[in-house]
Amino acid sequence: MDASVPKVDYTEYTNRQLVVIPLGLLAVALGILAVATVVTGTPVALGIEFTGGTEMQVVTTDSPAEIEATFDGEVQSITPIAGQANTYQLTFQADDADPIIEQAEAADYEIESVGERSASFAADSQRQALLGLAIAFAGMALLVALMFRTFVPSLAVIASAFSDIMIPLALMRLFNIELTLGTVAALLMLIGYSVDSDLLLNNHILRRHGDFYTSTFRAMRTGVTMTVTSIAAMVVMTVVAYLLGIPLLPDVGLILVFGLLADLMNTYLLNVSLLRYYKYEGIAK
Repeated sequence: MDASVPKVDYTEYTNRQLVVIPLGLLAVALGILAVATVVTGTPVALGIEFTGGTEMQVVTTDSPAEIEATFDGEVQSITPIAGQANTYQLTFQADDADPIIEQAEAADYEIESVGERSASFAADSQRQALLGLAIAFAGMALLVALMFRTFVPSLAVIASAFSDIMIPLALMRLFNIELTLGTVAALLMLIGYSVDSDLLLNNHILRRHGDFYTSTFRAMRTGVTMTVTSIAAMVVMTVVAYLLGIPLLPDVGLILVFGLLADLMNTYLLNVSLLRYYKYEGIAK
């Protein structure tokens, strides 16, 4: 099997042709998030950590449909626990666990654990998580600006990283993947992945000897191999976690796959076009 990275002839494409796909997909992603915010109040669905509610682990031979019918309130999720027969993790929007416990006991469910999260505490968690994402992105942007000290190369890295976050967020809304502490961690990882591949490309083009296209191909040989390897690892993790019924990991794996695929597109289309414009349109001189 030939695993080599193909050499793309960028001279066949104008800068406008290279940016139309990544910018078009970014516009669609922002549109999805904007519509979702207007309709639901949030760009993505929020998990119990950010909304408040009750988690309960029960043992029962009932089917998921029968479990849902047991409770008066809506059951947000019913997740089988891997390695434990007839054991389910239930989540509810209500943060008062007493009625839920009573209904579970009336149905003869064996209750193994119950956890409550108040709405005010969840709101604080939500603010802290969003603040963490904002600080991480702002810190990345500042570091990039200090490293290159020129507008276009810095813009290329920041724009790619921004798109690498927005596209997975839009796909989270489409696939109804909730924003939780685990998925926030996946988004933070994507910022690191994005900056790594973009800095690799920028350093090869701006700071090493060789013409633009030779430097681009050298960066692609390393960057594409690293990213594709990471994507393969995330796909395996997602499939295995899904088959074993491990909660959270399938969502984290999917988000990383979404983001890494977006990163390939943004790095070698959007970033390359901006850097070529910078090198050949007289700005770098």
